[in-house]
Amino acid sequence: MGEFSSTYESNPILDKLPSHLRQYIKPQNYEDYTPINQAVWRYVMRKNVDYLSQVAHKSYPEGLRKTGISIDNIPNMYGMNRILKDLGWAAVAVDGFIPPAAFMEFQAYNVLVIASDIRQLENIAYTPAPDIIHEGAGHAPIIANPEYAAYLRRFGEIGCKAISSAKDFELYEAVRHLSIIKEAKGTPIEEIQKSEKHIEFLQDNMGEPSEMALIRNLHWWTVEYGLIGTLEDPKIYGAGLLSSIGESQWCMTDNVKKLPYSIEAARTSFDITKPQPQLFVTPDFAFLSQVLEDFANTMALRKGGLSGLQKLIDSKELGTIELSTGLQV
Repeated sequence: MGEFSSTYESNPILDKLPSHLRQYIKPQNYEDYTPINQAVWRYVMRKNVDYLSQVAHKSYPEGLRKTGISIDNIPNMYGMNRILKDLGWAAVAVDGFIPPAAFMEFQAYNVLVIASDIRQLENIAYTPAPDIIHEGAGHAPIIANPEYAAYLRRFGEIGCKAISSAKDFELYEAVRHLSIIKEAKGTPIEEIQKSEKHIEFLQDNMGEPSEMALIRNLHWWTVEYGLIGTLEDPKIYGAGLLSSIGESQWCMTDNVKKLPYSIEAARTSFDITKPQPQLFVTPDFAFLSQVLEDFANTMALRKGGLSGLQKLIDSKELGTIELSTGLQV
């Protein structure tokens, strides 16, 4: 295991990770968190937990207890791992954004990816950068719900086989760049605005969306920004909403349109730099898995044929094709 084992305490779930995923893992370095970092965590968690106990799905407060996430201290990955292991999951620290396919493959191995940085005081209400508030306080608690955990794992298995395009990679790099400069101290506002405009331009000029772009939309409208229940009385379960003081309140107003969740959400793009104008409501967690399987049936992986081959050629990526004789190329 080399360097991996010297920087991270492993467990049976992490031992199964292939080496191409381990390159993204970094040590948490808990002692690097400052008193201000801890105060930011406490402030957001106190405001959030109080409010979310009324508007989040019941799995959220239960999950906070089950995953041992404290309101008073930034979670320590070793402690989280000990508790997540009982749920059949593990967590690893990474440095900000990692490529979508890698992120999803971690999920397929029942591993939660946690960006271990924490937002600056100025960005306390919301940051586009993944941070430990978003991951630890948003994603981790809902995993305690077995139906949702099964959806997340299956999403990882299907999502990591989606075919990307060169434009997907360009957009990923642009969003990663924005998240870095927005959290860096002293970045001129003009540079942030220029980066946001560049992302807007890319989002408006993606052409025909790839499989990865479509499944990322499904991920966004469920795992990140999903609501559950009825259109009249939805509850929050998406991690982006659970970890944002501002947006978890804004999304409950009539300013945000509530739509029934369906496979159509795959065709609804999102803008990571702005509050969402509409959100999708699933009746229950089982329905998420049903829509995901319907989407998987449209993918090259299952459909094959010339259209599937064309998707792979257009992506300019390395892939495997299987001929009717069983020969793989």
